[in-house]
Formats: sequence, C-alpha cells, structure tokens
Amino acid sequence: MKTSDKGIDLIKELESFRSKAYPDPESKDGLPITIGYGRAHGVSLGDVCTPAQAEQWLREDVQDAEDCINDHVTVPLSQHAYDALVSFIYNLGCGEFERSTLLKLLNQGDRKGAANEFHKWVYAGGHISGGLRSRREREAHVFAKGY
Repeated sequence: MKTSDKGIDLIKELESFRSKAYPDPESKDGLPITIGYGRAHGVSLGDVCTPAQAEQWLREDVQDAEDCINDHVTVPLSQHAYDALVSFIYNLGCGEFERSTLLKLLNQGDRKGAANEFHKWVYAGGHISGGLRSRREREAHVFAKGY
C-alpha cells in the first residue's frame, strides 16, 4: 500500500508547515531540528524551505513509514487505518512501532485494542504533551473510523 493524498493531508495538518528550521520544543535537548512538515534528517538551524519543497520531502519521508508497515503488519488494512499508521510512525519512528503493543494487538486481529494504544504515546520529555495527545486522538479516530 501507499499513503493516500488524504493521509498526506493528515500529516500536514498534524505537523504544520514551518518554513524555517527549528528545534523540537518538546525535547530536552531541542533535537531533532525539523523543517517543513517535520523533516528531520539533514536539517540544520538556519535552513529554509518553500511549501512545495516541504511537501516533496514529506512524500519522500513517508516511504520509511510505509516500508515499516509493509515489513511488520501481517493483517489487511483499510486505507484510512494505513494512513493513520503512517502518520504515527512518521512521528515516532519504526523502531518504537515494531516494539509496540499497538503492533502486537493489530497483528493479533484486535483492531479496537490497537486503536486504544495510540493514546499511550503522548509523552515528550517525560511529561504528557497536549500536542501529542491531540495528534494521537486524531490518528486513533482515523485508524478506527476513517476521515
């Protein structure tokens, strides 16, 4: 599967566009430095981008999340569930996903249990992040019910 245009729009909505590179406000050390719609690799403070460049990077960068899903999820997914997982992994990383209870429950066929697991991934810097809480609510909703 591939991320749909609605999935790309979901990530754009959740990440928000930033034309100038900035440190992660939720981390203790400010890392990673991100730009555009959350691009983190190869980014330095002072970098700038256009919305078009940011979308191109996003479409390139979601391929890592797609590969992660295609490598680790063993059950069929609807497009909306797939897109929600891409957003989740794009934000969190494949390593965290592949060790998660969310993945375990999903592969066991417990979609409701998997959807509930999104809500556990709301911590940043050792505390609950309001931004992550909102993001996970949106991802869980899209995963379970669609757009």
